[in-house]
Amino acid sequence: MNDARRQWLMKTGALLTLGSALPRAFAQTTRAATAAGARVVLLGQSVPLTGTAGEIGLAFAAGSRLAVSDFNERNAASGLQLKLLQLDDGYDAARAATNARTLLSRDKADMLFGFVGTASSNAGAEVATQQGSLLFAPFAASDTLRGPAHPNVFHVRPGMIDEALKIVRQCATVGQTRIALVGDDDAMGHAGLAAVQQAVSELKLPPLVATALVPAGGGKPLEEALKAVQKPSPQAIVLVSLSGTTANAIRALRKSGYTGSFMAFSIVGIDPLYAELGKDIGGIVISQVVPSPRPSAIPIVKEYRAAVDNSDQAPSYEGLEGFIAAKTVGEAVRRAGRGFTPQSLQRVMGAMTDYDVGGFRINLRPGLRDNVRSIDLISISSDGRVLR
Repeated sequence: MNDARRQWLMKTGALLTLGSALPRAFAQTTRAATAAGARVVLLGQSVPLTGTAGEIGLAFAAGSRLAVSDFNERNAASGLQLKLLQLDDGYDAARAATNARTLLSRDKADMLFGFVGTASSNAGAEVATQQGSLLFAPFAASDTLRGPAHPNVFHVRPGMIDEALKIVRQCATVGQTRIALVGDDDAMGHAGLAAVQQAVSELKLPPLVATALVPAGGGKPLEEALKAVQKPSPQAIVLVSLSGTTANAIRALRKSGYTGSFMAFSIVGIDPLYAELGKDIGGIVISQVVPSPRPSAIPIVKEYRAAVDNSDQAPSYEGLEGFIAAKTVGEAVRRAGRGFTPQSLQRVMGAMTDYDVGGFRINLRPGLRDNVRSIDLISISSDGRVLR
């Protein structure tokens, strides 16, 4: 992990322990927002700023704040402003549901935004539906939230099925048809398993040779599960888990002599996985749903990196995704106009089927498949370099 980013995360993490002061500490405001007649649009975000997914949540939340600040500067003259209220849920779905109710009922948020985690996103979507609101840009949400039953949920990232198809197709391309899966025994792991099984079926490949959904923390349950996964000699193992389970599984499998491939979903987070594995990260393939945050000619990446350079942040995939998500919601609000209602904003978002966010296209159309976007597969060298 980049040393500057680690130091920033530690510093930010210390700030986030302020408890009840947290929402106000992370509310984005500008002078223009307080001007008479300004239309301030409140985005309510429940995000893991602490806990097992804390590093991913911190990066995604920080990238979102950069885009909100940029939107407010660009739209100061119009008086249309965004305000981002971020509450820590510690990667706990019950806390995320409580936060969602607080944000919509007490804080009068115009919509919910950027919930991180499958179970937390499900909870946020349920509360949003109950209160006639929207959930925009959930991170790692189940594909069940993309169906017709959830027309008020809008996704910036592709579905888990899209990542699964990319991963499974790559395995098949190199002749790896004996595929197994290891995942966290939670909503995310179950959603990932369903997506991989669907991908295998659609690509007319043999069924998965083994699956194991294990509790976080490793130990005996993980050891026993991995023994069962290895028995049918899989050529590739797909990992649908956070960095802790992923790192524990990779270490144990390599120690036992497994020499096949490891394929991971984007939800694992490259930086936390590198922090866990160090040089042992070499050779792991990870899908990514946004461009690389490294220097690039892609306009949105250049814009993000310029914002990062003027902050105390360091670039990351999750930070870029948060930046893209907040920039996209800002565009939707701008198109809807200052007098929007939840219903009119929903119609505007549903019509954004091919929004160019800066050399990177977004499709907000409700539905399971996203044919506009591309997904990259990257690998990590033993010294932490990202290779495509």
